Amino acid sequence: MMYQLVIIATAAIFVGAHHDPSHIHSHDQDPHAAGPLRAVVRLASPDGHDVHGNVTFEQLEGKVRVTGQIYGMPAGQYGFHVHASGDLTNGCVSAGAHFNPDKKDHGHPGDENRHVGDLGNVEFNSDKLSHIDITDSMIALYGPHNIIGRALVLHAMADDFGRTDHPDSKKTGNAGGRVACGVIGIL
Repeated sequence: MMYQLVIIATAAIFVGAHHDPSHIHSHDQDPHAAGPLRAVVRLASPDGHDVHGNVTFEQLEGKVRVTGQIYGMPAGQYGFHVHASGDLTNGCVSAGAHFNPDKKDHGHPGDENRHVGDLGNVEFNSDKLSHIDITDSMIALYGPHNIIGRALVLHAMADDFGRTDHPDSKKTGNAGGRVACGVIGIL
């Protein structure tokens, strides 16, 4: 018994002596010193629809560039949002609401008053393909607007940017159901 206590005490002293507070990992640290921070998400439809794609996020100075391709939707525009949770245990539904840490109304990506996760619409062509190239100044890959570990969701309808009289307009952009989703992870 005494031997076990000595080992535990020695281990505690060793760990405490080697603790360096400057090495605490924080989502608030700016990682630019190590080069651009990148994240990726693989979108898929949990309902068996053939909607899939890959989207990459690259942290630039004060902005994030979002690039990628998604396949499988008819020609048109569709809402594209970061949702609060990376929980996909119940498909895209369990991803929660749009990522909105600042408690604002839904809006256009260019609006000051918008959810952090409001990325607007992506457009699909007649070949059922969307080429994405967006630069957004509100999402981030670190800090309070960090999207890593959250879900990216493709919706069934176009986002109205909170500008209609529909009851869901100021909450979700009236973009309809969730067609495909995935969890954003560090690349």
